[in-house]
Amino acid sequence: MVASAPSKRTRSGGGAARRAERTTIKMETAKYIERNIPLYEILTEEALEIIETNAETVLEEIGINFVSNPTALSRWRDAGADVSGERVRIPRGLARQLCQTAPSRYTQFARNPVRSVEIGSNTLVCAPVYGPPFVRDIAGGRRYATIEDFQKFVKLGYMSKWLHHSGGTVCEPTDVAVNKRHLDMLHAHMTLSDKPFMGSVTEPSRAKDSVEMCEILFGKEFVQSNAVMTSLINVNSPMTFDDVMTGALEVYAGNNQACIISPFIVGGAMAPVSVMGTLTQVLAEVLAGIAYSQLIRPGAPVIFGAFVSSIDMNSGAPTFGTPEASKILYGAGQLARRLGLPFRSGGSLCGSKLPDAQAAYETAHTYNAALLGGVNFMLHACGWLEGGLVASFEKFVMDADQLGSLHHMAHGIEIDENAQAMDAIREVGPSGHYLGCAHTQSNFKDAFWRSDLLDYKPFETWHEEGARDTMTLASARVEYLLSNYQQPALDPAISEALSDYVARKKAAVPDAMV
Repeated sequence: MVASAPSKRTRSGGGAARRAERTTIKMETAKYIERNIPLYEILTEEALEIIETNAETVLEEIGINFVSNPTALSRWRDAGADVSGERVRIPRGLARQLCQTAPSRYTQFARNPVRSVEIGSNTLVCAPVYGPPFVRDIAGGRRYATIEDFQKFVKLGYMSKWLHHSGGTVCEPTDVAVNKRHLDMLHAHMTLSDKPFMGSVTEPSRAKDSVEMCEILFGKEFVQSNAVMTSLINVNSPMTFDDVMTGALEVYAGNNQACIISPFIVGGAMAPVSVMGTLTQVLAEVLAGIAYSQLIRPGAPVIFGAFVSSIDMNSGAPTFGTPEASKILYGAGQLARRLGLPFRSGGSLCGSKLPDAQAAYETAHTYNAALLGGVNFMLHACGWLEGGLVASFEKFVMDADQLGSLHHMAHGIEIDENAQAMDAIREVGPSGHYLGCAHTQSNFKDAFWRSDLLDYKPFETWHEEGARDTMTLASARVEYLLSNYQQPALDPAISEALSDYVARKKAAVPDAMV
């Protein structure tokens, strides 16, 4: 009895250690996804050729408006386009020819090199929600976002294993002046996380500020030679580029920084109701935008974007996670691959007001389409709610958890000797079980994707623990992650220089709400 006591304590200690290991926060970031599965190609060769022909017709006969930007008009005129007023008609084949200098894949560098990402070919990089003016959580409900909310989202993004990118305007901090909030947002991305991030596009001077802050963080020479930001340039669909977006594009492309050229379309309102018609307009708009980026600087990295939803004909509100949206995503992915360009689409898109069943259904449909449709950069990958008006803390961690399933799905199926498991089948034989066999013991830790959030306990245990639903579990997870957040180290001289830059810039001009 005395001799056996130490053995019991050892076993107990080992169990405690394992439990501690399971519950201890580990700052891990999974590598960006590299697909090992086939893509779903919904369009035939005939359909693709029709869309491409029709898009060239749109560019040549109808044209694209480049509003309030004489420099853009001059560049197009010099390139051989027909410029009449602010309407640019692009000869057949010219835009496609210009797009050929854009790289098919590029690296976006993070300040922590381990977290740099590859964007293009078979990769999928996930970034959080972008742009909501409101936030929601279980305690405070729906409210205008603040800079504190923004900082919390950046911390959550940093702590999320399956999220590769810190994003950009994760929410709009309405308690900071419009002309200054980009400085605080960039500062948060640069100091509270060491993952890649996006630059500001709301005014060309803010894009310039983004570049200058990156030059402090990375070094000027490094920025001019490498992409350290991937920023969102939205087309003002139908077929219009405004001076704010083209001005920001000029800054980023001119400094070798990556941009997403993305039509923002609600089908039936800003594009035709048909899939083929919408894809034609998407391709025409993207061709014009990417071609312009290459007129600014040949070789500047750029992404073929497509953000398309349909419209609820009863309310006029946009809808998400619909069959039509998935069809357009699949088709746009094919068109992007034929151009040899990275592709942006997808996300945790939904129209629901709460992180409920509707939100889950619509998000899952969009996730699956993004994975199988060849998306390389998935903006809005977690936290999106209410058609993009709300960034939800609970849905952020729900979605971030589900991104892990995409990693596992993308991995495909192993076929090596270990995966064949013939030794296990021989060991167990008829009427046995696999729980204790050698193959299970050596593989159980990595065999299945495991949620850090969802509850799979028996009813009795679940009930004893408070009968918590998923939103309640998510709220607890948010609190747990934030309470265990540790800021990544940054060279004190760089940190001070960034703080000084922000302070100087904010002090130089009065607050403005535009």
